[in-house]
Amino acid sequence: MQRITILCVGKLKEKFYLEAAAEYEKRLSRFCSLEIIELPESRLPENPSQGEIDRALSTEADAVEAKLPKAGAIIALCIEGKELSSPALAEKLNELAVGGVSQLTFLIGGSVGMDKRLKQRADVKLSMSPMTFPHHLARIMLLEQIYRAYQIQAGSKYHK
Repeated sequence: MQRITILCVGKLKEKFYLEAAAEYEKRLSRFCSLEIIELPESRLPENPSQGEIDRALSTEADAVEAKLPKAGAIIALCIEGKELSSPALAEKLNELAVGGVSQLTFLIGGSVGMDKRLKQRADVKLSMSPMTFPHHLARIMLLEQIYRAYQIQAGSKYHK
């Protein structure tokens, strides 16, 4: 069984996000061992300078790096990433599994993004869309897409 870790900067607070995450966690339990790790988001002033943003991203990256599993593939969700269709994501996850990668770690940055050193460490850079989404919603979207990928691999009707 594949192990999936989702390392997120920021904590889900809204009930609807918590309920959606719980639903997909339950659904995914049939396909993988899932761990979601929430890390604190750096506090920034109302109008932060670029230097303040860079320091916050670096601090958040330090926390992420401390929690990264020792092995496996790192998949960073970032605007510079490649957009994949749902079937293409299913194929990519299958390709990694067939290649012997049993641990997948997805990285979701905070509200001001992700430090470039995390992006450089990533084996795969994935973009959900050229549109901007709140990072809390991105987590739910990622959980759904991972679930969909497993459903596609299983040949179920969920994707249709």
